[in-house]
Amino acid sequence: MSILSIESRPAKADDAFGVSAVHDSSWRQTYGGLIPHKALETMVRRRDPKWWARAIRNSTRVLVLESMGQIVGYATLGPNRISALPQSGEVYELYLLPEYQGVGLGKKLFLDARTELAKLGIGDCVVWVLEDNQPAVQFYTNAGGRMVAEGTETFNGKTLNKVAFVWN
Repeated sequence: MSILSIESRPAKADDAFGVSAVHDSSWRQTYGGLIPHKALETMVRRRDPKWWARAIRNSTRVLVLESMGQIVGYATLGPNRISALPQSGEVYELYLLPEYQGVGLGKKLFLDARTELAKLGIGDCVVWVLEDNQPAVQFYTNAGGRMVAEGTETFNGKTLNKVAFVWN
């Protein structure tokens, strides 16, 4: 019998291919049909392994979720980017490969991202989610987030609503 170990850790530059693969697969699944195709393809192509390697080298806080040597998820985090909200931290992104979703690994990665923020002295945080991304809305609701703000994002002329969840 073997034991499956799934752990999170800060990303290293050589994780860029794995993070890029998770980004590509999860974004296509999550946003296909929601974000216009051309805009989605542009965003996915832009975040290739070179982009991720630069981001990791330039101190972007990227946490990876690894299973048996394979990157299966990632989260990006740091200071809150929206001054109108009082929370100090933000989880910018949290994505898993589709085949790893729905089994509690998103919760693990989210809690680990919150722990990373705490190591920076940040105890509260915000997460923005497209309102039509109902699985994410449900995930953050189940994680105890409180919806406090709304906004919009425009992709190739299509405006989508987004909502902010906070944890204090």
